[in-house]
Amino acid sequence: MQDKIDRFDLAQAKVCVVMNRGSGKKKHQELRDLLNERLAPACGQFALRESRKGRDLPALARQVAGEGFDLVIAAGGDGTQSAVAGALTGTDVVMGVLPGGTFNYFARDLGVGENLDDALDTILEARVDVVDVGDVNGLIFLNNVSLGAYPKILKTREGIYRRWGRSRLAAYWSVLVALRRLRRPMQLVARVDGQSQRYTSALVFVARSAYQLDSFGLEGADEIRRGEFAVLIAKAKRPLPLMRSALRMAVGQSAKDDDFDLILTDELQIETPKRRQLVAHDGEKSTLDSPFRMQVRHDALRVLLPLDGVSKTARDEA
Repeated sequence: MQDKIDRFDLAQAKVCVVMNRGSGKKKHQELRDLLNERLAPACGQFALRESRKGRDLPALARQVAGEGFDLVIAAGGDGTQSAVAGALTGTDVVMGVLPGGTFNYFARDLGVGENLDDALDTILEARVDVVDVGDVNGLIFLNNVSLGAYPKILKTREGIYRRWGRSRLAAYWSVLVALRRLRRPMQLVARVDGQSQRYTSALVFVARSAYQLDSFGLEGADEIRRGEFAVLIAKAKRPLPLMRSALRMAVGQSAKDDDFDLILTDELQIETPKRRQLVAHDGEKSTLDSPFRMQVRHDALRVLLPLDGVSKTARDEA
């Protein structure tokens, strides 16, 4: 589906858009109208697949990945992008990105556009390139994986949302409730290049999004762009110090030596005494088995990027 300048030919492509219809009915109807108006006429074949609930997205994405589409476009937030990427990683199917979430870190990292119109412009005039993705025990992630406090915050937030509804105030309250319930820090062992180091921490954050680290003023973004993880292990062991660290991070004043230890690598293993652990990944959560084996899968996902951008191959050769 490409010509000599690596331009993706939509007119000859079989294209499917994957989205979650479980939230924001008006918003999703507007997106359907926009896709039918701008994207569908430009494609050789066009299909739209929608999940009823967010938790159904991974299975839907895997189904679509096996149906012979040349391009699968994820329309939604980072959770949707991650579900589609998980199904397409290691295949020849190309992924397109239409951001529809709050932060849209993956879209921002790729530079495909921070709103639907700009991202559609990219898809209509795009080239194919490859990007790295993260892998934890076989689960693909795009932006981050975390252990400890943050997965508990997500779990607490769901219960508060069910009781009181979604709101910014409810989201903030869930953070306070989750941290107040944090009783014991994690005991963990990090193994990198055959060397082991023990830590006691309330939070481990494994970053794959350079944009996210840049937005918080944290170190490690350049190493991520070169294909590594930035692993942040909080020195805080209790709720109050962790809240202070989070506040400094939010205002861009976090200091590596004061707030966390930083590990830069493309492969590591983290082991906790607890055999099964709640893990947050790209805003979703799953229960995985320790040890947690993490690796960067280099050039594993084919994506559409702006036609006039610099390819990863060109960057590597520079």
